[in-house]
Amino acid sequence: MTNVPQLFSDNPDEPAAESDETSQSRLDSTGPLAARMRPRALAEFVGQQHLLGHGRPLGRFIHDKTSPALHSMLLWGPPGTGKTTLARLLAQASGSPWIALSAVLSGVKDIRAAVQQAQQSEAASPVLFIDEVHRFNKSQQDALLPHVEAGIVTLIGATTENPSFEVNGALLSRVRTYVLRALSVDDLIVIARRALTAHYTAAHATDEVLDLLAQFADGDARRLLNTLELAMQLTDDDVLTVSAVSEAAGERQRRFDKGGDAFYDQISALHKSVRGSAPDAALYWLQRMLDGGCDPRYLARRLTRIASEDIGNADPRALSLCLDAWQAFERMGSPEGELALAQAVLYLASVPKSNAVYTAHSRAVELVSSTGSFEVPMRLRNAPTALMSELGAGEGYRYAHDEEGAYAAGERYLPDDMSDVTIYEPTDAGLESKIKARLARLRERDAATGKQSPSGGDE
Repeated sequence: MTNVPQLFSDNPDEPAAESDETSQSRLDSTGPLAARMRPRALAEFVGQQHLLGHGRPLGRFIHDKTSPALHSMLLWGPPGTGKTTLARLLAQASGSPWIALSAVLSGVKDIRAAVQQAQQSEAASPVLFIDEVHRFNKSQQDALLPHVEAGIVTLIGATTENPSFEVNGALLSRVRTYVLRALSVDDLIVIARRALTAHYTAAHATDEVLDLLAQFADGDARRLLNTLELAMQLTDDDVLTVSAVSEAAGERQRRFDKGGDAFYDQISALHKSVRGSAPDAALYWLQRMLDGGCDPRYLARRLTRIASEDIGNADPRALSLCLDAWQAFERMGSPEGELALAQAVLYLASVPKSNAVYTAHSRAVELVSSTGSFEVPMRLRNAPTALMSELGAGEGYRYAHDEEGAYAAGERYLPDDMSDVTIYEPTDAGLESKIKARLARLRERDAATGKQSPSGGDE
């Protein structure tokens, strides 16, 4: 059977027994500071008050005198927010035995071994903790279902990925999902002060230095403690300095996950900022994505799409500008070419907006997919051969340039068997207002003939 570490006793009345690894990390003063600073009780846990505060979903595990029953759950949040620690402390507070697996290293065989260990436990429904549960494939997740359903184990899964996309619906319906947030600067400063008090009693750090340390950590407690530990190694007189923290932190990295939730959240924020005509915000999100390692070509492609979707004919120059910016980046590369992308973003966010092109295209897609394959009217067909002429191709076609204003008033261009339909409805934004006015004038000419309008609608 797979050797799965059990960190807590089956008997809640007995003292909690730690694994060799956990015990060693706490007793060995040379171990990583992040491991030595793990809270030993929920009352020591910093952050996530939206889950652990009075009256909050998990608050009873801190504030109730009894040991509440634990339910299966997913803890979803960025790295360094305490998912594993919180899971372990919840198990401890509920008096539940603890069995841990890593989805990176485990398979169905390991799941079965863990379930077998749970069945042999004297306690009811031990906690089965699975780190990075999103790494399990469908069959591995399905292997958990009957045991969670039967209450053989209480599942606690930790994930940095959106469970809606990464966890099977059947498993997701059997657990509650709790979202952990990136730690605030204040939370991180609390953790840093505790670490200094516990392990660097002679150290001194100003509020300015601790704030800088917290800013560098970017919501990640593990990054904070690792940086603090290295910074203290770089000091000679136990005075934590700005230069020591900066050197220990290295190049500052913001949270970003190519292809993950942060990626899609940020591109959504960029798109919505452009659509909302907020150039400052749009440029901020563009730079956040570039800073996080997003491929500038992906951004160029998205900006080009935005030019048609949210601006369209209100300012047709937007599309050309995006294509020019894309080409400029291809020629110059990074970082010089990123300036062209910034120019495109600022232009897109600043000009009038119209989604009429996007709406018209969507209507056309729906219309074509929901109607039959209507024949092209004979008058609109080309007649490149004598046979096509004999069959009547092109007969009765009105050449628009030969008529007043280069417009054949009353002519109809949709299939003869199709009902009249309006697809494109220009707005009053930018250049599109002029397009709207021109089409309105042409409709008036159509109405005078008692026939079809240029937009396809009835008059």
